[in-house]
Amino acid sequence: MPAAPADGDVNKEITDLYHHLLAAWNARDASGMAALFHGDGSVVGFDGSQMNGRAAIAAELGDIFARYPTAAFVGLIREIRALGPEGVLLRAEVGMVPRDLADINPALNAIQSLVAVRLPSGVWRIALFQNTPAAFHGRPELSERLTEELRAEVQRLHSNPHAHSQPPTAS
Repeated sequence: MPAAPADGDVNKEITDLYHHLLAAWNARDASGMAALFHGDGSVVGFDGSQMNGRAAIAAELGDIFARYPTAAFVGLIREIRALGPEGVLLRAEVGMVPRDLADINPALNAIQSLVAVRLPSGVWRIALFQNTPAAFHGRPELSERLTEELRAEVQRLHSNPHAHSQPPTAS
């Protein structure tokens, strides 16, 4: 039996959690990003590198931000699905805008998966975040379509800098 979509309140809480994650990355805030994770949360990076535990996530991201001019994420939430009363899956597609440019670099498009758990306090924390290249091997039309959607989102965000990417509405 497939899992049900998350209810409205949970949907907003998880959307906010994801937006805080992207905002912390875009601000190059390793500690702020790591604080969004469960104490034993995990990250699988774009290159397959793995970070386990909040302290390791903060340290590795701090090193990445110190060594590289990371591009900014722009994301499109595709699904938020309840995995039970205390767990949620968010799936998104993202592009990255290099710091000195106004357009995404299609080679960095990615699929993101975020699994969040609700703590006894009611606060949601990230248990797993995975960022996988959106290579679409042998299907260039999928890559082109995603790139165009992400470019439209970049333009929307540039025209309204206080906006965030929103989950799709049900049709």
